[in-house]
Amino acid sequence: MKALKDAAPRVFWTDRPGAPAYHPLDGRTTADLLIVGGGFTGLWAAVLAKEENPACDVVLVEAHSIAYGGTGRNGGFISDSLTHGLSQGLKLWPDEMRTLLALGRENLAAIAAFVEAHDIDADLRLVGKTTVAVAAHHVAELKEAQRLHHEHGEDAVFLNRDEMRADVDSPTYLGGLRLRGTGGILDPAKLAWGLVRVAERLGVRVYEKTAVTGLERSGAKVRVTTGSGVIDAAQVLLATNAFPPPLRRLSNFVLPVWDYVLVTEPLSESQRASLRWAEGQGLTDAGNQFHYYRLTADGRVLWGGYDAIYNFGGAGAEQRDATHELLARHFFETFPQLDGVRFTHKWGGAIDSTSRFTPFFGTAMGGRVAYALGYTGLGVGASRFGALVGLDLLARRSTRRTGLRMVRRLPVPFPPEPLRWPVVEITRRALARADENAGRRGPWLSLLDRFGVGFDS
Repeated sequence: MKALKDAAPRVFWTDRPGAPAYHPLDGRTTADLLIVGGGFTGLWAAVLAKEENPACDVVLVEAHSIAYGGTGRNGGFISDSLTHGLSQGLKLWPDEMRTLLALGRENLAAIAAFVEAHDIDADLRLVGKTTVAVAAHHVAELKEAQRLHHEHGEDAVFLNRDEMRADVDSPTYLGGLRLRGTGGILDPAKLAWGLVRVAERLGVRVYEKTAVTGLERSGAKVRVTTGSGVIDAAQVLLATNAFPPPLRRLSNFVLPVWDYVLVTEPLSESQRASLRWAEGQGLTDAGNQFHYYRLTADGRVLWGGYDAIYNFGGAGAEQRDATHELLARHFFETFPQLDGVRFTHKWGGAIDSTSRFTPFFGTAMGGRVAYALGYTGLGVGASRFGALVGLDLLARRSTRRTGLRMVRRLPVPFPPEPLRWPVVEITRRALARADENAGRRGPWLSLLDRFGVGFDS
């Protein structure tokens, strides 16, 4: 496709100057707290641990570079939801939803306050989100979602076709649900880079290109081996997300789903005007297979999603021509007024999905190791909450967070290979059929719903 001809096979967010750089670990060291993973969960944990106890010796190791994984590859949406949306939370934990909503709102407010207090130029804009109806059955679904949001005190407005197209203009839109006050958009790489600089100022030691190869008890400590050194730590927090965790058993709960993204060149003034889109909020489709898209600070459109891919064994590639071409076709079907626009960047990355679409938590090695994994595409905001839970578990604190069933109970594990891939593929096809069949879920999806499990990105 002509529009993709010059697209660089790189991540837009990190394909810019400004990334901090750190040396690999060389030799042996010790730590009061070792954090494995330089994404949002690990960065927030490092900062929060030092803010709580400045004397704590905190070390953070990252196998690649800060924001290399999902932290730097996502669409830059931030939400106050800890449960992959209100309806999912109500389905799983209706009795705790008031607490979950309150904790999520507090978490988002704390992120915004932190960004302002530390003058982090993360382009954080709490402009909310619009979910758009692109099929007739989505209209009724969004009206029901509006009712649920109102019941829980949220600002939700249903827009009919004309109102939706007056807000953001696409011939594919049949309606929309505009949510305000529940999140917004940001520049994820700049937030990560800002977090690591704050962590370093607080005294955190950061080592990049330091992959953990082993984890074992060593007396009262945990010995962590890497490709270039050894760390003896009193406590360890695992924040590896979609990457294989040092504790192999955790892989049973994480499904690495590959997601792909495009970014356009900056739009001209007339092109931007043709979209309307005055508030600059993020948008998503209402279907099982959905796109997510938004404007960047310099006037580009980021467009991703839809074709979530699971490969046998969890392997994946950052470039997938078939998916990028599919995304480009869908982009111009949605916004035909942008015909002729070119894409400058294309990439992919793994999402750490779980069977219940929410993160999971726990401890190992007698409480010396904690983990917070499995954000299923909504980790930009929820990762800070996950970091707090991980620190609570290591400190053996009883808090509102640790009392939640989401924290105390693990999700249903995924089956091992060679069964995992066909089960996921059957589920993907069933979701596609449901989209084509007015949202009717069919016997396979209904069975999964009965047991509270699924597949999402």
